[in-house]
Amino acid sequence: MTVHDKPSPSWHSEALSLPARYYIDPANHQSELERFFLGMWIHAGRADQIPVSGDYVLRDVAGESLIVTRADDGAIHAFYNVCRHRGTRLCEAAEGSFDGLIRCPYHAWAYDLSGRLVAAPQMHDVPNFRIEDYPLAAVALGLWDGHIFLNLGECPRPLAEQLGVLADKFRAWGMEQLRLGKRIVYDVASNWKLIIQNYSECLHCPGVHPALQRLSHFLSGQNEPAHPSYLGGRMDLREGIGTLSMDGQLTGACLPGLSVDDHRRVYYYTVLPNLLLSLHPDYMMTHTLWPRALDRTEVVCEWHFHPEAMANPGFRLDDAVSFWDMTNRQDWHVCEQMQLGLKSRAYRPGPYSRREDLLHAFDQLIRSEEQSSTP
Repeated sequence: MTVHDKPSPSWHSEALSLPARYYIDPANHQSELERFFLGMWIHAGRADQIPVSGDYVLRDVAGESLIVTRADDGAIHAFYNVCRHRGTRLCEAAEGSFDGLIRCPYHAWAYDLSGRLVAAPQMHDVPNFRIEDYPLAAVALGLWDGHIFLNLGECPRPLAEQLGVLADKFRAWGMEQLRLGKRIVYDVASNWKLIIQNYSECLHCPGVHPALQRLSHFLSGQNEPAHPSYLGGRMDLREGIGTLSMDGQLTGACLPGLSVDDHRRVYYYTVLPNLLLSLHPDYMMTHTLWPRALDRTEVVCEWHFHPEAMANPGFRLDDAVSFWDMTNRQDWHVCEQMQLGLKSRAYRPGPYSRREDLLHAFDQLIRSEEQSSTP
């Protein structure tokens, strides 16, 4: 939702939005899932959602069901939700807790929480069968300051390479210490890219978000030059405004460790392909995008606060949640209207303004990744 006083070097006067096929063609959508959601590190939630041994959540990534669980030693693992016997789904519930073993409901093969097969009924007399040859199929997992990332690639590069400078840039927020205050799941009738593009500019804010405009001027702040795996920048709060909430007042104290300057700023970053990270003076908001169809995206929005602030009797969670729930729904509506418009035979790529440089950079990434994957 940020703007930039000057266009980035990638911007030029003939910068146009993407052709319609990038939003309405099924083959293009499947190709993007392969390249971005099955080929990059993707955000899969927060480590504090599975705080103790045996806790698990399921994640559906481009049609692949994955189990994310915490083992007895505290380490977090991710596995394909597929039994090594005959391929049965191991788990159905979206979240829960294992009793120390992951058991197949079909023939009772059982795995420990680190994925090792420990029981295979009626296999003891099968020639050459070795129990150690059949662990669960693992998925690469990385952690960044309390965030869980997964990578389904065969030989993924380190998560740190994809994050670039962000680990240092946002260290002061102490994100690992923050705890979930509220979660709302939205079903948006829009292609996932439209949500990222909407998040990456605020030219629409005066008309679509009048409440936001009263708290933070749409031309404030500055963007960081686009990076191949993230986009973003900051916006400044108006004088007398403490944070983004219904009345503009802080939900509690500012997060410890922030500079005085960051008490006056909100940072909006897209960590590609599916994390929208919004860092406020007093809380963190995340949107995790899960494409469910060409024209449908599940958006998991979470508000995270410092536990000391949450324990304070004067803590005001609802003011921040209500503000962003209202703003989110305004955004989802315009994204859905764009999705409908892109289906029209009248649509042609339109010109970007000088203040939509992040959108153009994102489009260039989409195009370049498509070209690099073409034989």
